[in-house]
Amino acid sequence: MRILISNDDGYFSPGIEALAAVAREFGEVTVVAPERDRSGASNSLTLDRPLSVRSAANGFLYVNGTPTDCVHLAVTGLLEHRPDLVLSGINDGANMGDDTIYSGTVAAATEGYLLGLPSIAFSLERRGYKHLDVAVDFARQVIERWVRRPLEGPVLLNVNIPSRDAETVRGLQVTRLGRRHHAEQVVRDRNPRGDVIWWIGPAAGAREAGPGTDFHAVEQGWVSITPLDIDLTCNRQIPNVEGWVAAK
Repeated sequence: MRILISNDDGYFSPGIEALAAVAREFGEVTVVAPERDRSGASNSLTLDRPLSVRSAANGFLYVNGTPTDCVHLAVTGLLEHRPDLVLSGINDGANMGDDTIYSGTVAAATEGYLLGLPSIAFSLERRGYKHLDVAVDFARQVIERWVRRPLEGPVLLNVNIPSRDAETVRGLQVTRLGRRHHAEQVVRDRNPRGDVIWWIGPAAGAREAGPGTDFHAVEQGWVSITPLDIDLTCNRQIPNVEGWVAAK
């Protein structure tokens, strides 16, 4: 099996090194990741300049672009063979609820999915990579399940792993996305030259985090597995918009 791995924290991150190591237990691994941290890059493609690909000392390939660039380049021309599975992560911090819209980690997996490949994004709940060994063990379990019993058709899974000791993680739970509160206010500041600058505020707490959501599962010590889709059509609004268009 051929496995393509990317992330949004950069090719040098401990999370991608750990994911690549465990993925090698299941097949031939190629890592194509951004040259720097591109957290929050979402599904952006670089269209205003050419991209370059370089090789690190450990054999990882790195790109001066976004996570989506990395997977797109790899699948559509960089690699000699089409991968069988795309993995992203292990991210330094959770990607739950609305976070998935902005996440470069999820975006890398999403690009694989859009290109017709089964794809899985892995994230560790808290920043700092504490309990990365636990995340690796559960990533192994998820990959092993996929290898043993692949799901039908292209599939996109978003996996969030609690930052806990192994004995306090309760297992795997299938979830839906929760919802966050609105973000905190932007932070006004000044640079050394006195110009006004703005920082995007931190993510706020969850406003929809009840049983069945990814937020609830991780809080309760479960590894959250959420199947995602990319159809943004609001089907329930179609009749309303049809009536609105037809009205005179």
